[in-house]
Amino acid sequence: MSLLIMVLLLLVSLLISNVISHYIPYVPTALIQIVFGVMLALVFKDVSFGLDSEWFLLLFIAPLLYNDGRHFPREELWKMRAPIFGNAIFLVLFTTIGGGLFIHWLIEAIPLAEAFALAAILSPTDPVAVNGIAKRIRIPEKILSVVRGESLINDASGLVAFNYAVTAAVTGYFSLEKAVFDFSYIFIVGALSGLVTSLLITWIRYSLRKQGIGDVTFYSLVQILTPFIIYIATEELLGASGVIAVVVAGLLHAIASERTETIAAEEKVLTENIWSIVLFILNGIVFLLLGLNIPSSMSATVENPTIGNWRAIGYVLAIGIIILSIRFIWSYLFTFYQYHFRKATEADKPSLKSSLSSSLTGVRGTVTMAGVLSLPLYLESGAIFPERSLILFLAAGVILFTLVMATVFLPLLSEEEAGTDEEESVKDASLVRAQQKVLLAAIQKIKQETNEENQMVAFALMDEYKAMFKKMQPEKSALETKDYQKRITEIRLLGLKAERKYIQEAMQRKEIDQETFEILETSYDHREEILSLDMGSSVKHIIGSTIREWKRFKRRIKGNKEAAQKRMLIGREIQEKAILAAMEELEKQASKQKRAPIIRLVLLDYQKMLSRIRLNTRRYDETIEEKKDNLRIKVMDTERFEIHRMYEAGEISNEQARELRRFINYIENVTLYEYGE
Repeated sequence: MSLLIMVLLLLVSLLISNVISHYIPYVPTALIQIVFGVMLALVFKDVSFGLDSEWFLLLFIAPLLYNDGRHFPREELWKMRAPIFGNAIFLVLFTTIGGGLFIHWLIEAIPLAEAFALAAILSPTDPVAVNGIAKRIRIPEKILSVVRGESLINDASGLVAFNYAVTAAVTGYFSLEKAVFDFSYIFIVGALSGLVTSLLITWIRYSLRKQGIGDVTFYSLVQILTPFIIYIATEELLGASGVIAVVVAGLLHAIASERTETIAAEEKVLTENIWSIVLFILNGIVFLLLGLNIPSSMSATVENPTIGNWRAIGYVLAIGIIILSIRFIWSYLFTFYQYHFRKATEADKPSLKSSLSSSLTGVRGTVTMAGVLSLPLYLESGAIFPERSLILFLAAGVILFTLVMATVFLPLLSEEEAGTDEEESVKDASLVRAQQKVLLAAIQKIKQETNEENQMVAFALMDEYKAMFKKMQPEKSALETKDYQKRITEIRLLGLKAERKYIQEAMQRKEIDQETFEILETSYDHREEILSLDMGSSVKHIIGSTIREWKRFKRRIKGNKEAAQKRMLIGREIQEKAILAAMEELEKQASKQKRAPIIRLVLLDYQKMLSRIRLNTRRYDETIEEKKDNLRIKVMDTERFEIHRMYEAGEISNEQARELRRFINYIENVTLYEYGE
């Protein structure tokens, strides 16, 4: 079968497996794709797609880990650094030694060096499958963070240990001193290479922008090619770990984008859309390839008359259990040490259930399969590599065993941790946290896009999002919070009443015309509506604001432009005087009442409003609504990126992601509809 037909067959299988996953939500997509790959190998006998470890790491692992580094929270990585690096380095070492000794004891036909090689390549975890499970059930967030964090590093540590074990098996020579030195070199130089190469690529992008090259497609392609360039440069030129290099580069890229680089909105949209497609394809195809190679890797052992099939399956179960048991023991002892001896404030109390959940999330996957398939056929002496087919069978079997164990038992542990009512409460709390993350991402985007030209609309839009975020803050005390909100609302309504009174008197004195009076009255009606509604009405707040302001803008541009500008200036002047009247009234109330602290807080808000009005008393900008709509669309794109990131990371379920997108789409549809009118 030609390579082109093979690639098309894999892509079609990828689409079909995702459709099936939609109708069987309790089975991880990764497991469905593995089964699909096995079926392809059995149905199409001429299908072959060898997994050479070098190109597999370059084509799949490098971009996947680079993207994980781009989106992994740096604060979370630093906060969880002890368990992450412990799992990524020491647990890999213990798994290699403990697992290797057990394999050699269990199967004497496998020499000790080959047993260490098998245990080493079984040590890296694969978070993609765990993320698929996490989208459907509640896995503790700390456990997920540790699994994702260690997966950024343990691929490199596991592969290094595997390569040394294979070298020892092939040559019959092993030097601990040289192994430690090379291990340190590979990690340190790999990290430095990722740092320097990423900075160099960032500098080149800056330089090209200064030269006037602003093609967003060009820069999007540069970002997609970055992990491949860094991996090849590190592996081929320096002989260090390209895996560590791309992880460091991904982390650095995220920091540079947030703090120093102003990326055009079009470039960000295009780049993220391309990454979404690339990641969808890579994440799916790696499991299809895994399934595709399982029959061939197991066939020699199944056909071997000296090893019974049931005995081989027993070997798989025993090795899988011991690998997960090592992880379970390590997890419990490390948590025990953190809690009792280090007295870490973030450490949880040691729990068998938590340690069991942590061990089950240690699913093995594509890196294990790619590594074990790279085993040489012959030793340096010319002899056949001992028990190579059996090692392939054991590796493939342990991968399936860990994936099935996680699929079956993680949901059971999750159900035990939360009852029906509690689960609903947890889901609600999780959705609120997700909404807060989306709003924070939106606020951060507005800050990045704020400049002198759009300062007024940026402040207005930021206030909308800040108001929604404040409404979502958890209650410290239900009675205290409700009472406090009630009192502060009363003060705000008191100030609003004073503002109304002033403009009504101004209307009677003929200081403003009827249209300006109606616009100000409508804005007061809107503010009063917001004060009297709960968090759910924040949707109305944004939509109502968009509709009302756009209609007012349309009314203004129908008439004479100079007259509209004059009315706008008069309206702002009257609004400023109304605010001063409200502040004067509240100052009087503060001297009479015991609620002075709350009144002072409301006065502070009025001072901010006054400063903003005075700042924007310059000539009226006719494109203000267009600027606000453009900024809102950019913010919505950022919100969608955040939702996609949380969903891919398993932080929210598919249902929660749809709910968040529905909210954003509704606002966007109303905005575009009104703008189109």
